[in-house]
Amino acid sequence: MTRKTPTLSDSVYDYLVAHGTPPDDIQRGLIDATTPLGDDAQMQIAPDQGAFMTVLARLIGATHAIEIGTFTGYSALCTARGLPDDGRLVCCDVSAEWPSIGRPFWERAGVAHKIDLRVGPALQTLAALPQERVFDMAFIDADKENNANYVEALVKLIRPGGVILVDNVLAGGRAADPDDGSERAVIARAFNAGVAADERFDCVMLPIADGLTLLRLRG
Repeated sequence: MTRKTPTLSDSVYDYLVAHGTPPDDIQRGLIDATTPLGDDAQMQIAPDQGAFMTVLARLIGATHAIEIGTFTGYSALCTARGLPDDGRLVCCDVSAEWPSIGRPFWERAGVAHKIDLRVGPALQTLAALPQERVFDMAFIDADKENNANYVEALVKLIRPGGVILVDNVLAGGRAADPDDGSERAVIARAFNAGVAADERFDCVMLPIADGLTLLRLRG
């Protein structure tokens, strides 16, 4: 399974996953189908993060969700499971090939009818959507240099009280090191400082996987 939380030992992490809602056979199948992609497989979200996203969608009563960066579809599977049967998840990705790996697992889970995959640059996809604040939940896990741009585009689409989740905000722990001048760390620190100070949001950074920021859009 994809393990991204650097501060936990393997045994503690395995215990954590086992005592939440662990991946079922369908989710494990998608993990196994993604593993042969080698280093790229690390782009798949961690199982504990997926469980959190399913529960969060149910907690806020989400019916409409959107994600930027689908990869092989594990996050889409988890979010779609948190939506009602007539819910809708718009998935934005530049690749049609990687999401095709996940589609059979969406079908097996009975959630494929909820998922609307849009292939192309996400900012263009977001701009083409009706500029109405109908989405309850959004997830960003794509090119990190555009995180702030994605948030700005989503603010026009998310309802007041809705949430935006942003992945990999710890940048492998580098964001917390002010002496780390790598591009990845610099981009993460700038984004994190910006959203933490943005009065449009209630903001919390969670130590899930590689850091998951939750932004609640104030009314």
